[in-house]
Amino acid sequence: MGGFGSAGPAARIDRVVTHGTFSLDGGTWEVDNNVWVVGDDTECVIIDAAHDAGAILEAVGQRTVRAILLTHAHDDHIDAAAELQAATGASVHLHEGDRMLWAVVHPDADAPLPLADSQTLGVAGVELEVLHTPGHSPGAVCFSVPALGTVFTGDTLFQGGPGATGRSYSDFPTIIDSITAKLMTLPGDTVVLTGHGDGTTISAEAPHIDEWIARGH
Repeated sequence: MGGFGSAGPAARIDRVVTHGTFSLDGGTWEVDNNVWVVGDDTECVIIDAAHDAGAILEAVGQRTVRAILLTHAHDDHIDAAAELQAATGASVHLHEGDRMLWAVVHPDADAPLPLADSQTLGVAGVELEVLHTPGHSPGAVCFSVPALGTVFTGDTLFQGGPGATGRSYSDFPTIIDSITAKLMTLPGDTVVLTGHGDGTTISAEAPHIDEWIARGH
């Protein structure tokens, strides 16, 4: 777990890396996921619920969890959601476009509360804005936090290009449109914190969009 700066006297971002598997279209792969905890010493939100509820709860500590926010509903990002909700009492939030993926992993759980484009959620004195960024999945979203100079991109944008679009419910032109319209319009020094691997910045990725289009992924 590591810290990623602050805004004002209290708000901060903590990272938890968890290990598990991702399964879709009949294949299964081992993956490491980033889980992000945004808040202060009193309250926080969890961004993605990957694999290891115990490790995530350790990062939360005694803080009140205001919400569990899901960037999308591939199983490696939501497999710990029910356990986290049971442990914290927090509501789970997901864009309606990924409801069918949620139902595969959690068929008996209550449906998450819906996230909508441009919706804002507050915690620890900062606001997270929901950016609907379909392409990796129909309901994929990013969370922009201007006060922290950060955007949490899930599997929409990584260091070196967009998220994968070669599997069910994904589409490459759509993810390029999402990145161009919703992410590349953010300030260039915005830090991009991703669902897997190391972060980047908007300005580091912006010059390469034409390269990504040419290669097709």
